[in-house]
Amino acid sequence: MRHRIIAHLLQATAGPAGRGLRVCDFGSGQGDMIHRLTGALGRAEYVGLELSTAGVEISRRKAPHAQFHTADLFTCTPDDFGLREWASHGVCSEVLEHVDDPRKLLQAMRGYLAPGGVLVVTVPGGPMSAFDRHIGHRQHFSRRSIAALLAAADFAVERTCLAGFPFFNLYRLTVIARGRRLIDDVDAHHHQGSSLLARTVMAAYRGLFRLNLLDSPFGWQVVAVARKPV
Repeated sequence: MRHRIIAHLLQATAGPAGRGLRVCDFGSGQGDMIHRLTGALGRAEYVGLELSTAGVEISRRKAPHAQFHTADLFTCTPDDFGLREWASHGVCSEVLEHVDDPRKLLQAMRGYLAPGGVLVVTVPGGPMSAFDRHIGHRQHFSRRSIAALLAAADFAVERTCLAGFPFFNLYRLTVIARGRRLIDDVDAHHHQGSSLLARTVMAAYRGLFRLNLLDSPFGWQVVAVARKPV
């Protein structure tokens, strides 16, 4: 769902067939975002910056056309990778909720973006579950709070959305209702694999997520588009 939203927002500001697009994925994980965007954006260049060395190794196998670097954005600089003002577009998806100082992290991202460069951000909204806390969420956001955070990091906010209504909200309510039992479910999955019921439920949600609204007053997926001032 997030990948589709981000691809849509990047396409809205990209040239024909992605020509001239340079995308930096801040917190690129295992390369899934860049792998997905490759099919959606055409002739774009990609760089992924990720704290996990294992994640970078997996990403390089998954998206060999892209560059991936092991990077701690709090201590590294763009010059360490030859990426000063390299990116026309940046993506920061489901990262800011994990750090104690998200403003400082956003300020670090500015150095990778060209003047006028676009940053697309997704963060969780709505109530925080026991599982969210287990995987390291420090906070969840609202449309107002993400806009204020981006402004504090010297970005010009162009758009905020509350995506995901109604089926992403329903999924999140399922996670909340499951409580700490979901943590046990995940541990069991690592040892035994997913149950047939779990696979069936997730397949159903994947289909339903295509019907979610991009913006409504009730969505629990917070999305923002901001620009580095020229």
